[in-house]
Amino acid sequence: MTIHTPDWVKHAVFYQIFPDRFARTQRSHHHPEMAVPLEPWDAPPTLCGYKGGDLWGVAENLDYFVELGVTALYFTPIFQSASNHRYHTHDYYRVDPLLGGNEAFTELLQAAHDRGLRVVLDGVFNHASRGFFFFNDILENGPHSPWLNWFKVETWPLSAYDGTKPANYESWVNNRALPEFNHENPATREYIMQIGEYWIRQGVDGWRLDVPFEIQVPGFWQEFRDRIKAIDPEAYIVGEIWKDAAPWLDGTQFDGVMNYLFTGPTLAFAGGDRILQEYVEIPDYYPYPALDAEGYQRKITKLLSLYPWEIQLTQLNLLSSHDVARALTVAGDDQATLELAVLLQMTFPGAPSIYYGDEVGLQGGLDPDCRRVFPPRSQWNLDLLNHHKALIALRNQHLALRTGAYHPLYAKGLHYAFARTCPDEVVIVVVNADTEGACIPLESLPKGCQNQQPQAQYGAGLTWGTTEAGLWVDLPPRTGGVLTLPAIA
Repeated sequence: MTIHTPDWVKHAVFYQIFPDRFARTQRSHHHPEMAVPLEPWDAPPTLCGYKGGDLWGVAENLDYFVELGVTALYFTPIFQSASNHRYHTHDYYRVDPLLGGNEAFTELLQAAHDRGLRVVLDGVFNHASRGFFFFNDILENGPHSPWLNWFKVETWPLSAYDGTKPANYESWVNNRALPEFNHENPATREYIMQIGEYWIRQGVDGWRLDVPFEIQVPGFWQEFRDRIKAIDPEAYIVGEIWKDAAPWLDGTQFDGVMNYLFTGPTLAFAGGDRILQEYVEIPDYYPYPALDAEGYQRKITKLLSLYPWEIQLTQLNLLSSHDVARALTVAGDDQATLELAVLLQMTFPGAPSIYYGDEVGLQGGLDPDCRRVFPPRSQWNLDLLNHHKALIALRNQHLALRTGAYHPLYAKGLHYAFARTCPDEVVIVVVNADTEGACIPLESLPKGCQNQQPQAQYGAGLTWGTTEAGLWVDLPPRTGGVLTLPAIA
């Protein structure tokens, strides 16, 4: 079987946006549903409070994304919901009125596409909410509701709010606010398929699927893929699966997953014993224990062996997300850790994804703290922002960093090097995660490179030289560098 994944994703840099926290619109509008009391923008986030970020606010900042170099936006849920994160869906066809409704999204989508930015939405198809009309009808009419088969009702009476009584229906992780769909029911299944199709027809460029491993009905995700790809063969389908995702990455279901198997080892190597256990023991992505270069290489080699190469190139490689503490906070606010991790992220096969605000030094612990508002310009860490810009530009400039093969070159102590190769160029990435400067010998260069003269592309303080055996690179403590070599002979 020939596996096809969207070509644009292989060249993309994503930016993840939590809509309630990115930006409030500056425009005048006449939407009374948006003229409501909100939490102070600069106050710490809470589990239930709304900050009032909206999609017009995102649209007003599209030039920022272009300047940063990102080419795709991934939004956590935007559909009508009674929660600030909107994973409790009320209406899959209606954008939340607090975000500006369908009108705001239509304008945002067009404006993003005009700038060459793709847009991927979050699809929450395992469960809905107590406010979802069909489930709400069950709450109102009990066993007389025509929608009983859409959910997994066990006995009566249902208790949707009183935690002292059994809920009597299946819900995600036993959270009675999130009743699970009955995906065995043909009508429910068709409803979800049509939602997926509808938004792709509106121009959306793909779906990020929430907890898709919970839906185990045979053929469900195969049908979803077939129907989405029939409308847009280049639509991106990426699943939220934290561990080995091989059962879903056979070419018949998802194009990739949120690559936490990259996140954990990368932070464990870049941060070492700086990683704060209090932030990483609950989420299952394991940026601990500390890894040396040999340990990191073993993890990365195993990861790159799990899936076909066509799939590897469309993995979503992240360092932070709305479900984990922010990388900078995880690393004890050690900026060098984040900078090294970003270097590894931007040079790794797959599409890098920046969680909003990470690039300007936004901090945050576990949920809800990882969902702070995007800071004002006066609070940006400009060194970190420029670091992101430079590495994104480097990735966008070099095809080898996007689709080239991955070759480990050196792994010893806290020194790691690898090459990305394609027929036209070789890019060498060298990382010194140690607290002392290092001279790293690179003797096993790709064939045809031994006698070539490299050019330094990135790395403050980087120096290099050649020997009969190959190349040496000298790096200051806790820094990395990138060099390029001419085409392989």
